[in-house]
Amino acid sequence: MLSIAQIIVATLLIVVILLQQRGTALGSALGGESGGFYATRRGLQKKLFYLTIFLGIAFILLALINLL
Repeated sequence: MLSIAQIIVATLLIVVILLQQRGTALGSALGGESGGFYATRRGLQKKLFYLTIFLGIAFILLALINLL
């Protein structure tokens, strides 16, 4: 049961990470604009960010509990 929960959390973590907006590091490496700007997270971006942190912590906790 614990392993299934860990698989579900891992899958959700992957999906949430892939849904986040890409940074400019790869774009500038491929010839994009090099002038960076600072943008605050708003709305859905902010919720995805916090959900990523929550799922990451949940995954680590499940992995540690699974060791016991």
